[in-house]
Formats: sequence, C-alpha cells, structure tokens
Amino acid sequence: MNKLLGVLTAGGDSPGLNAAIRGIGKAALDVYKFQVIGFRDGFRGVMQDRTVQLDGSALSGILTVGGTILGTSRDRPNKMPVGGQVLDMTEAIFDTYKKHHLDVLVCIGGGGTIKSAYKLSQLGMNIITLPKTIDNDIYMTDVTFGFDTALGIATEAIDRLHSTAHSHHRIIVVEIMGHNAGWLALGAGIAGGADVILIPEIPYDEQKIADAILKRSRDGKHFSIVAVAEGALSINDAEILKKAEEKVEKAESGDVKIEAKQKIEEFNAQHLGNTLRLANQLESLTGLESRLTILGHLQRGGTPSAADRLLATKLGTACASYINKGISGVMIASRGEGVEPVQLEKVVGRRKIVPLDHVWIESARLVGTNLGD
Repeated sequence: MNKLLGVLTAGGDSPGLNAAIRGIGKAALDVYKFQVIGFRDGFRGVMQDRTVQLDGSALSGILTVGGTILGTSRDRPNKMPVGGQVLDMTEAIFDTYKKHHLDVLVCIGGGGTIKSAYKLSQLGMNIITLPKTIDNDIYMTDVTFGFDTALGIATEAIDRLHSTAHSHHRIIVVEIMGHNAGWLALGAGIAGGADVILIPEIPYDEQKIADAILKRSRDGKHFSIVAVAEGALSINDAEILKKAEEKVEKAESGDVKIEAKQKIEEFNAQHLGNTLRLANQLESLTGLESRLTILGHLQRGGTPSAADRLLATKLGTACASYINKGISGVMIASRGEGVEPVQLEKVVGRRKIVPLDHVWIESARLVGTNLGD
C-alpha cells in the first residue's frame, strides 16, 4: 500500500509555510505516489482529528501565499487547554495517528514544535520536522525559512524610519522580534544602517548608548536609529535573569525549582514594555526627543521572499525523499546548498544564538555601530 503522510504547522505563522506544505505534497503525490492529509491548527487539530485532504487542487496556487492553509496554534500535546483545564492530550494525538494508519507525521515549526514532536517520537510515532521561524534560532540548521522575509521587512522599516528621524532630529527606537536570539535585529540593523543595535546576546549599558548618540549629535548627525531585539536586556536585568536561571538549575527540591521558575516568569512579564522604557531613558539621558516603533507581527506577514520559497521548497521536497527512504525521527536541516537529516535529540532543547565572534557583530563594530556595550 502507498504510504500515508500527515502534515501540520504549529507555533507562530511564518513566511514560507505554504511553500513547504506544497513542496512536501507535490513531491509525495507526484513522484512517490504517497497520500497526504493535513491537520488543522497544529497539534490541537491532531487531537481533535480535524483533517483536510492535501491533493493537487489544495496545493495549487499556494507557493506565494503567506500564512498557512492548515492554520496553526501554540498548543502543546502535553499541556493543552481543554474545557477550562490544561490536560495531557498526548495519548489522544497518538490515537489519531494510529486511527489513520499514518506512516509519518510531518511537524513544521520552531523550537517548541520540535520539542513536542520529539516527545511524540518517543512514544513510537514516526516524526519528521522542518525548521521554520523568523528568529533563525533553531539549532543545527544553517537557516530557517521565514527569516529572510522578516529580515527584508524589518530592514525596509528601518529604511523608512530614517527620513522621519532625520527630518525631526529624533532618536527613533525600533523594536524587532527576537526573544532569545538577535539574528533578526542584528541583520536588519546592519542592513538598514542603524546607529545602535541591541540584541539579547550582548547586555547593554543605557549610559553608553546615550553617550554614543550624543557623540553623533556633536559630530553634526542630529538623529539616531536604535534597533532593539525585543529580548535585549540591560546589564542589570541580564544579571538578575542569570541568577534566577542558575537557581533553577541548582534547585534540589521541586518546590524550590517551581518558585525559581515563577520568579523567571515574573521577570519576563515585567520585561514587557522594556523597549518603551529604554526609549524614555534615552530621551532623559540625551535631552533628544525619542519615539518608539514596534514592528510586531508585520515582520512575519505577507508574501514570502524568493529565498524563503526556495528554502521551504528544498526542505519540503527533501522531506518527502527521506520519507520514501524510510527515515524518520529527524529534522531536515539546511546545509549549504544541500540538506541533512539531523536526529531530533540533537536539536531539542537547544537554541542557535548569535556567537559573540560572529562576522556580523565584527562588521557592525567596524562600521561604527554601537552594540550597547
């Protein structure tokens, strides 16, 4: 009998998801003669057994379309809100897998999706994941699809903000996505010519940023663009978070660990709005008018770039090829011009952050960009 594949998209939406679905589906249907079904709204759709047939007509015309035709959610199999409760629905998902006699379930998503997919694979499900996220922070792949599109959008936004900053002699602070990794803010900041770039990997000193802005002003440059990753931290905040995380790691009892994790959650909640506080601090320290722009979900909406369509198609078709070879329990990683299957246990729970000796950081410093340190 022909193999039957299930496909889902989970986590935040990302440009290139439909291109990946199309790549998997067209190769599976036309070349390997598999059957393909999609599950709606991520893992919740598998739990509820809500399917859609991914045939030729469903895959037609979706290459250039943003979002995902399957829908998505951030629900995790082991912690899923159901009827006012948070329940472990892993067994229900496995029941759906067995009911359809799936040969493989393809999970397209970021770090959280990969973690959930790995847990399902440990139950005996054949799983393959594809790495997508605009943050570009998935371990052991050169790049994730969605990143290039978001990078272009954020760069264009900085380009446009230059004219307002210059005309009004203002500090323009622009918040760019990236909770734990600074790839997007760093790349867009360099490409857009930001004067200051702040990323989670390099804790910043507000006074040093203000000094750099005032030096620009003294040199006759009466505006500054500050590109800030949403997860960027001041030196003081970074130290607080580090101590809290160390307490979690060293905790011997469950109660101490729970309490320490709650402290981290409280810290993260307080960190919301940090970019606005930074903009106000810079205005106070420099005496220059400051304005904040938060790009938010604009960064991952709309038509995927050519690079993301190519990458998603490459990974999607490779996924179908590996399924044909009987390979599962892997993430399909991008390696140079090619691809490589990487065991899920090598990826799960790890994050690709910007190395402090990365060429982008070196380039930023050499063109005079202040990185907050």
